[in-house]
Amino acid sequence: MRKISLIFALLFICNFAAQAQSPRKVQVAILFDTSNSMDGLIDQAKSRIWKIVNEVSSLKHNGQTPDIEFALYQYGNDGLSSEDNYIQKVLDLTSDLDVISQKLFGLTTNGGQEYCGAVIGQSLGELSWSSSPNDLKMIYIAGNEPFNQGPVDFRAECKKAVGRNIYINTIYCGDYDQGVRELWKEGAECSEGDYFNINSNEAVVHIDTPYDEEIQAYNDSLNTTYYGYGSFGSARKSSQAIEDSNAEMEAPAVATERAIVKSKAVYNNSSWDLLDGVESGSVDLEKMKEEELPEEFKGKTPEERQALLEEKRAERQRYQDKIAELALLRQQFIDDELAKRAEEGEVDDFGTSVNKSLMEKAVEIGYDKETPDVE
Repeated sequence: MRKISLIFALLFICNFAAQAQSPRKVQVAILFDTSNSMDGLIDQAKSRIWKIVNEVSSLKHNGQTPDIEFALYQYGNDGLSSEDNYIQKVLDLTSDLDVISQKLFGLTTNGGQEYCGAVIGQSLGELSWSSSPNDLKMIYIAGNEPFNQGPVDFRAECKKAVGRNIYINTIYCGDYDQGVRELWKEGAECSEGDYFNINSNEAVVHIDTPYDEEIQAYNDSLNTTYYGYGSFGSARKSSQAIEDSNAEMEAPAVATERAIVKSKAVYNNSSWDLLDGVESGSVDLEKMKEEELPEEFKGKTPEERQALLEEKRAERQRYQDKIAELALLRQQFIDDELAKRAEEGEVDDFGTSVNKSLMEKAVEIGYDKETPDVE
């Protein structure tokens, strides 16, 4: 009996140790009103998505960067099914950042019925939320119609969120007091989330810096180190280039933010890129079939393949390190410029609203924000 008890105790200790060593998670579900009046909101999100990822990736817990996952819903669009309350899960919780960008840039607007309680309830029920109270779990819902519309009581869904340590944060696209009257503030406070109002038609202000062009040049070099493997590796490498182009079309600063994300560990493509796949252990270079290999690795001996892999891995690290160095200088330039503009008053947009509440809530539950020094 004592031996059995000892075994159970050891199993408990091992399980606890494994949990303690595994990275925490940051899970973010974004619920967008995609009715006719929300084009400006979608444009703001496209412009800010990489800045949001960069901000979140600066979080640490016990020296570890948390696993970051995003999900995306749209609601209030006439093109969606009325049987589903005009709601669509566009993307399940995922850490695949290129897919997040792809889905976001694919959103279009159309008139419809906006049911906030229903889309919150659907996101609570469908997504694979972490059960750990130590993980940061945030819902951001943005729109401009009364929060209590539709067949589902938002207060009931809010109670469910509280029971699962999920914070509902509301972003009203319009006047602050109007949002309060239309219950958007109550929709946030019921789960201890944050309430914001933004002008969704306000153009996002980007700050160009002397470092952007050089960062982009290193990003172009970085792209040469990606090698798609398997049946869809080539298509996913093409998608990477498309998302670079999408960011560039928004603004040079957006493309720079994306390049900075690509210099970090959070940008991992082990499902299609050979270097990331081998690094993560999801593929074994020695056991891969010839037809699964990228073209550049075919027709080579195992030793030649390994040597090429190591060469490209070193190149990638070099380019990522240079981008990271320039990113620090760029951020210092931006901080100095923002300080100069502070007297003119701060204007919230979708990205600044999300960043502010994410970082404040993360610190509340025990995360640290990494603040590297600029040499």
